[in-house]
Amino acid sequence: MIGPTKLSSDNSTEWERLKRDHRVYAFLLAQALSPSIRTDCLSEPISASSTDNYPDESIRNTLEPRDRVEGSPSYWSSGGENDPNVPETLTYKLVNNLCVVTEIRVQPFLAYFQYGFPIYSSKAVRFRMGYPRRPLEFNNDIKDALLASHKWLDEITWTYTSPEFPMAQENCLQAFKLPEPVLGIGGILQVELLGRVQRQEMDELYYICVSHVQVLGRPLLQPFDIEVPDPSGSCALNYNLKTEAIPSHMHGFTDISMQLLGNGAVVADHESDEEPSA
Repeated sequence: MIGPTKLSSDNSTEWERLKRDHRVYAFLLAQALSPSIRTDCLSEPISASSTDNYPDESIRNTLEPRDRVEGSPSYWSSGGENDPNVPETLTYKLVNNLCVVTEIRVQPFLAYFQYGFPIYSSKAVRFRMGYPRRPLEFNNDIKDALLASHKWLDEITWTYTSPEFPMAQENCLQAFKLPEPVLGIGGILQVELLGRVQRQEMDELYYICVSHVQVLGRPLLQPFDIEVPDPSGSCALNYNLKTEAIPSHMHGFTDISMQLLGNGAVVADHESDEEPSA
């Protein structure tokens, strides 16, 4: 439990530091409480646990909003398995290292070119968020290898795991709302696809195929970033004064959060909201 800080009247430097920190955290809270929701919180794919035909059935296709591209269907397909209990994972990078996630949407793929129009859904889904233990900087060859088949079990520290959600064997964008908004720290989100329901007629193997993945949430604006300096999991919140000002729609939320947090100790106005002083 953190008690109130006691300062002597001559400790002006410490008081100014506390006021500065107060303003920065109030600015952060204002962004987190904003009602504005984006449906494009995924930045790029990182890896799939398996891919049947790479690159035609790559995880990249799950971020394509269209069902067909140049006349061909757009989807990701796992490799085939005899055991319907073998899971699959799709791992993505979020648009920001700090992102409040509220809902994930997944659409199973309907194979309209196969007899009976089978839908290759999973039985259930689960979601994880975390941060990489090393920088995600790869050349093109390594990126292709990861996108095609890589489980990423050892490189990510997971800080959040959702409950399991049942998935319907239906060709529609299915919404999975998290029990409460989650602050993803580190910029990594993984979709776990649990259980298989559909065999492919030609080889009698079980597959999972996904057309689209969307993440709904609120990326925290560019002045903020998170840094995980060591494997212990401790992290540092960085605030960059050189980034651009707050959008006008954020001013009201910043004012309110300043007042709630500050008890009037910090006076908020639109000019100061645009760039909290350090």
